[in-house]
Amino acid sequence: MKLSILGLDHVVLRVYDVARMRAFYCDVLGCVLEREQPDLGLVQLRAGNALIDLVDVAGKIGRQGGRAPQADGRNMDHFCLRVAPFDATAIRDHLESCGVSVGELATRYGADGEGPSLYIQDPEDNTVELKGAI
Repeated sequence: MKLSILGLDHVVLRVYDVARMRAFYCDVLGCVLEREQPDLGLVQLRAGNALIDLVDVAGKIGRQGGRAPQADGRNMDHFCLRVAPFDATAIRDHLESCGVSVGELATRYGADGEGPSLYIQDPEDNTVELKGAI
């Protein structure tokens, strides 16, 4: 049997400071709180048709996986959020006004082909790619 994959459902980030990360993803990047499960140490954020889960490393789920990623060890290289419309100048201005350092604009390949792309770091140094379409 061959699976029919529709897309990514969610990514899970193991984090130290859930409140700070939630503020970044909601207030800076525009995600919306989907639900919270404090007993598990889990916050789920809506990112378009997918979710970004924030798991507190000190919470019930988080303790099962050890420490969160560090500068010398990651559990992923980066993840990419599709942004539309993609106005690189407006995105850069917004992010920099929020204190976020923005990488160089480049054309990169993704699920929908080539498109403009910017890299940023979240508050716990996970790399997030923001990508538009050509």
